[in-house]
Amino acid sequence: MQSADSRPVKVLILYYSFSAQTSGLVHRLGAGLEAQGVHLVYERLQPLTPLKFPIGTVLSTLFMMFITFLRVRISIQPLSSKCWEHYDLIVLAGPTWSYNPSGPVLSLFDRDGLKLFAGQQVLPLISCRGYWRMHWWGLRRLLERCGAKVVNKMIFVHPNKEPWRTIGVFLKLAGRVPERSRWLCRHYPRYGHSRGQQETAFAFGSAIGQALKGGTSLADISFVPGRTGLL
Repeated sequence: MQSADSRPVKVLILYYSFSAQTSGLVHRLGAGLEAQGVHLVYERLQPLTPLKFPIGTVLSTLFMMFITFLRVRISIQPLSSKCWEHYDLIVLAGPTWSYNPSGPVLSLFDRDGLKLFAGQQVLPLISCRGYWRMHWWGLRRLLERCGAKVVNKMIFVHPNKEPWRTIGVFLKLAGRVPERSRWLCRHYPRYGHSRGQQETAFAFGSAIGQALKGGTSLADISFVPGRTGLL
């Protein structure tokens, strides 16, 4: 596929995934882009010291929540050389950690943000339990400080209702299996994003690819199916 000015359309999906939820979304998004003929590159941020999911205990989970609320950075390995090529769009994807971007994403901004995002069209994708607005505001501010053009946002919220969503995510992080609990499974049947949300990500990728192909603004795309969408 080629853009409106006859150049091949290239998209970089730059992401961090802790529990595979963001990873599942971005690969379905990427499949939708590739269905439109977009040349796609994935780059997953890799912490220097690998993080374990689940975290494993209640105390270690509480400690992780505390340090992520304080926006503690988690150092990452150097980006591959393919990240420094020209792209028509960068999709920056990751989970919400205690109302904030994840530690690896914050580390990316500290080290590479100005060089990587200056002058680029960037479309953030946020995977979250439910409280995404502070994450979005902070992420947009970081991108704009780096000189990026933030063209829109994609927000994917875990589909379970509160308070079961919060309880279920906490227990999952602490190493429990809440979806198999006799008393909780009725309210929390599944951890993370649904298959329907993954197919929504595919549809978003297809729509984004069509917009890039036609040279139309990504700000004009508005999918809001249920509780998740391109807002």
